[in-house]
Amino acid sequence: MTRKHRLLLFLIGAIGAGFVYCAGAGNMPPWTQYRGPYGDVIAGLAVFQRHATDTVNAITYDYRGFDTLGEEFMLFSAVTGVMLLLRPEKDEKDASAKEPRNPASFRDRAALSETVQVFTTAVFGLWVLFGIYIGTHGQLTPGGGFQGGVIIAAAPMLLYIAENTDAFRRIVSHPFVELLEGFGAAAYALIGLAALAVGVPFLTNILPLGTTGNVFSSGTIALISACVGIEVTAAFTLVIFEYLREILSREKNQED
Repeated sequence: MTRKHRLLLFLIGAIGAGFVYCAGAGNMPPWTQYRGPYGDVIAGLAVFQRHATDTVNAITYDYRGFDTLGEEFMLFSAVTGVMLLLRPEKDEKDASAKEPRNPASFRDRAALSETVQVFTTAVFGLWVLFGIYIGTHGQLTPGGGFQGGVIIAAAPMLLYIAENTDAFRRIVSHPFVELLEGFGAAAYALIGLAALAVGVPFLTNILPLGTTGNVFSSGTIALISACVGIEVTAAFTLVIFEYLREILSREKNQED
C-alpha cells in the first residue's frame, strides 16, 4: 500500500470517527443534568454491598467489571501493536549483536544540572511508593490500578530525565516487563474464572468483603485493581522503552 493510499484510508476513517463523535456529543444531556438513576442508585448501595468507599472503583472492578476487562485487553493489544511496529528489523538485530555496545552512544546530548539530577533521582523511590499507595487504595479513595500504574510507569522516566537513556535501560528488563504485562492481564481474567469455578457468574465478588474502610476490604475489587496496576505499569514502561530504543536507533543510523 502506497503512502497516498494510507493517507486516503486514514482520512476516510477520521471522517467516519468524527461523524460518530459529533452524533454522540449532540445526544448528550445538558451540563450538570443526569438522565438516568443508575449513578444515584449505585452511590447509595456500593458501600453497603461491596464495603468500598470509592464508588467509582466499585463500579469499574465489580458492577461493570466485565467492561473493564475489555478495556484492559484493549490496552494490552495496543501495546502489543506498538511493539510489533517498532520491533527491530533482522538486519538491525544482526548489526547490534556483532557490534560491541558503547555506553557513550546511548547518552543524551542535553546535560542537566547536578541539582536537577540529585533531586530527581532522590524522588524516584517516593514516586514509586506513591504509585503503589494509589494503586492499592483505590477501593477507599480516588485512585486505583489505572492511576497507580501510570504513576509507577513514570518513575523510570525520572531516571531518564536525571541521567540518560542508558540509565533507563539498565533498570528495565524487557523480558521481565513483558511477563508482568501478560500476568496482570491474565490475572484479571483468572479472577473471573475463579468465580465460575465456585458456581457463580463470571467476575462475581467471591472474596470476603472485610471491614469497610480497611485496605483489605471490598473483596475482589482490591485484587483486580492491583492486577490492573501491574498490567498498566508494564504496558506504559514497554511503550516508553520501545520509543526510546527507536529514537536511539534512528540517531545511530544518522551518525553512521
